[in-house]
Amino acid sequence: MNKRGFIFDLDGVIVDTAKYHFLAWKKLANDLGIDFTEHQNEQLKGVSRVKSLEKILDWGGISLSEDAFQDQMNKKNTDYLSYIETMKEDEILVDVPKVLDYLKNEKQPLALGSASKNARKILKKVSLYDSFDAIVDGTNVTKAKPDPEVFLKAAEELEIHPEQCVVFEDSIAGVQAANKANMISIGIGEQDVLSEADFVFKDFSEISIDFLTQLINKQ
Repeated sequence: MNKRGFIFDLDGVIVDTAKYHFLAWKKLANDLGIDFTEHQNEQLKGVSRVKSLEKILDWGGISLSEDAFQDQMNKKNTDYLSYIETMKEDEILVDVPKVLDYLKNEKQPLALGSASKNARKILKKVSLYDSFDAIVDGTNVTKAKPDPEVFLKAAEELEIHPEQCVVFEDSIAGVQAANKANMISIGIGEQDVLSEADFVFKDFSEISIDFLTQLINKQ
């Protein structure tokens, strides 16, 4: 039987932790006297914590010493962690379990490929930790998407050639990373944002078992 590596991003694909990032960044920005909108938050998707804080400070025209910058990053992470402490299984996005269960039944190798340093903790909170054969997160990689490092490492851990892998992503940087790795890229979200992906679905409820079967059998 044909084997493909299926690699899933975490935030915005399996669970929606974006809302918690938004709340934590908003609190940080407001405490510094900076307005922070959901539109600005969209621009931080798939961006590292350092770069995100640099952007927020830039929008507010504020500069911080290195120590103060580090303090703010730590504060943001503490706030974010306090939000994810309360996560439960009902926060898994629509039909994700249907797709994971089907692929597992078909003996397809599954990996998580996320920039989040909290990925393992979140997966445990929503009882999906054991669903993956490999987990590559922010603690295992040094380069941020659109660099393909996270997906290439996931493929390596699954022992599947990159060209035989499929990536599910909700950010343009993630889609670009999958494309650079020569993997099939599936965007989860809006077509106009994720137009560089090979396929785009609004969410997993639009992904049929037939489609997954075709992916597995694709030569």
